[in-house]
Order: sequence, then C-alpha cells, then structure tokens
Amino acid sequence: MNCRGLRTGRQRSGILSVITLLMLSMVTGCSQSNPNQGTTSEQSPQAQETRSIPPAQSGKTKVVTTLLPIYLFTKAVAGNVADVEILVPPGTEVHEYQATPENVKAIATANVLVKNGLGLEVFLENTVKNAQNPKLAEIDASKGIKPLNEISPVVKTTQEEKDDEHAQGNPHIWLDPVLAKQQVTNIRDGLIAADSANKTTYEANAAAYIKQLESLNSEFQQTLQKTPTCTFITFHDAFPYLAKRYNLKQVAVVQIPEDQLSPTDVQNAVNAVKKYKVKALFSEPGVDNKLLVSLSKDLKLTLRPLDSLETGETDPQHYFKAMKANLQTLETACK
Repeated sequence: MNCRGLRTGRQRSGILSVITLLMLSMVTGCSQSNPNQGTTSEQSPQAQETRSIPPAQSGKTKVVTTLLPIYLFTKAVAGNVADVEILVPPGTEVHEYQATPENVKAIATANVLVKNGLGLEVFLENTVKNAQNPKLAEIDASKGIKPLNEISPVVKTTQEEKDDEHAQGNPHIWLDPVLAKQQVTNIRDGLIAADSANKTTYEANAAAYIKQLESLNSEFQQTLQKTPTCTFITFHDAFPYLAKRYNLKQVAVVQIPEDQLSPTDVQNAVNAVKKYKVKALFSEPGVDNKLLVSLSKDLKLTLRPLDSLETGETDPQHYFKAMKANLQTLETACK
C-alpha cells in the first residue's frame, strides 16, 4: 500500500486513529482516498494551514523583478523578509528579451511583480497573461515620473535600426539618483500594500537606501559642476536623465549594428562623431566592438566605459559602486 493521500494535515491522534485510517484505505482504495487533492475548500483546517505555507520558505512574500536595477532597488527594500528573484538575466538585451517557461512559472507563483515601466519590458504583457495569476500585485517603479524623449539627435548608421524602441519615453530613469529615489519609494509603497505585516522593515530599508542615493546625488553635483560644458557622444541611448540632471551635454547617440558592419556604416559613424566637437566618447563596460576602438583612435579620443547598470552584481550596493565609477569616468573625461 502507498496511499499517501490519507495524510490530512499531519495529525497525530494516537495509534487507534492510524489503524482506523489504514483499514479504511484498504476498503476504499487509494484512488478515492482524497478526491479533493489540489484544493482546500473541503480540507481540515490543519491541512489548509500546511498547504498555505510554501516549502522551506515559511510564508515569505515572493517578489519577481524584471531587470537588474529594479532587482537591486527591490532587494534593498525587501531585505530578508521577502524572497526576490530576477526575470531577465543581467547582461541580456531587455528590449529584445523573449520570456522563458521559467519566467511564466515564476510569475504564476509570485505575490508581487516589480517592473521598471515606460514600455521597457515589452515581453511582460503576454508573459503575465500566460502565468494566469489573478492574485499577482504589480508595481510600476516609474509611476509619477515624467519621461524624457530624445534630448539629443540619434544618428542611425544603418536603416535596419528600430525607430519605436522608446515609444513611451526613454526608460533609463534609474541612472539619475534623484529619480532612483522615486523608484525606491514606489517599490516600498507597493510592497507595503502587498505585505503590510512587514511595513516597518520596508520603510526602514527604503529610508536607508534613499539616504545613500541622496549622498550620491550630492557627490555628482559637487564633482560635475566643475565641468558644466562637457559634451559627449554615446553608443547607447541610456544617459539622457543623467545628462539633464547634471548639466552635461549628450550631443548625439550613434547607433551602430553589433556585427556585419558595412563600409557605409563605418563612414556614417565617423561622420557623426566628427560633426560634434566632443570631449568624451563613451561605450558600455564589456562591449568589445572593434569599430568603436578604431573610431576613438582615428578621432584621437579616449573611449571610456559608462555603465548603464543593465549588467553587474546582484548586491544592492552594486548600484553605488557602478555609479561612483561612472562619476569618476565623467570627471576624467570632461576635464
């Protein structure tokens, strides 16, 4: 006999109860021992209590986040009172991300979903529908933030580039520490609404992180006020909020294909960079693009990394580490 369906809440009421249950199982058979398996409507209170607690997690709120910056902010606010996961692996191109079955499963079993918003996570709409989780609470971290459109011309070196990538405004708001404070506040309020039992922890954690963001903003202001006319070109349209906040001049964004460069692509990129009298040329950390290296040499400009924080460590303190590295890069390049 292997009639495990007879266990209802792990009750222990004595040897006679066990013998009685075993005798019943022999008469009725395992197939009829628990006709309500998978539901809780007719189970004993003890059984309902056991099923309501996720294994090994003892009832912690499960939170899924989309990309790395949102994970960092959410993890900072949640601390150890909620389990926080990330859907898009750091370093993955979120604009073109295709959801996996694991993503659907994660959302289906989650209590809360935190997204950046502003149309960045295109994959989410269908993924959430497929997850069929009516109890899922969604937090839009960009709520109340006025998005920027293009603040500098985007030079396209190839006709194959998408024109509607940022249809709802530029989504890279996390690169402005002041706007990051608003994102943390939105996440805090959303977590409190979904898990009021841990309100005090969420408030304390958010306050500590916001204090660090305020300090970071002051550091950026004090350092970059010395170079108010610094102009730069980047190859990823990720920095308009950062530029506007600290009076930098992002004079152009040059979009180039990652591979199969034609001579026309190369010449268009060279012309675009030469058109603007810039002090700095920025790419992203870890990007090994021979065209960018060649461009920087031809133009006698040092190619420096400026981190959009879409890849990196999952420690919430990584945000400050990366942003302070960005500040040092800007200070050096803009002298």
